Amino acid sequence: MRILLATLLCCFPLAADLAQVRAEPNLEKRSRAALELADRSLKGSRQAYSAGDTQQAAALLDEVGQSVDLAETSLKATNKNPIKSPKHFKHAEIKTVELLRKIEAFSQDMSVDDRPMLEKVKEIVQGAHDRLLQGIMMGKKK
Repeated sequence: MRILLATLLCCFPLAADLAQVRAEPNLEKRSRAALELADRSLKGSRQAYSAGDTQQAAALLDEVGQSVDLAETSLKATNKNPIKSPKHFKHAEIKTVELLRKIEAFSQDMSVDDRPMLEKVKEIVQGAHDRLLQGIMMGKKK
């Protein structure tokens, strides 16, 4: 019962964090904050999984995907060319690579039966990374 209560209490701050990040008016700051939230959510997911709470781990992984999507869409909404002003785009690209490495390490520590819960978030992060890198290398896509 205590574990369930602790799990529920852990989820509420993350939901509030995502809402706070979405409320950030500066799009570049929103992107950075979303990527920081994704990293914290991934760490929390790993802790929940280690504690045996696969539902909480899966919920936090969903939070990772939402955060990475928010970061990418926030950068797109700036309407800046990633070649002419690459600072925030490059930061996001580097952070998504770090997230991918952490996801892969998490996958190696998981049971083979539980690994499918990582696939969706891995696809989201990999897709965002690929699009960010392409934008940096090729310029703004319409």
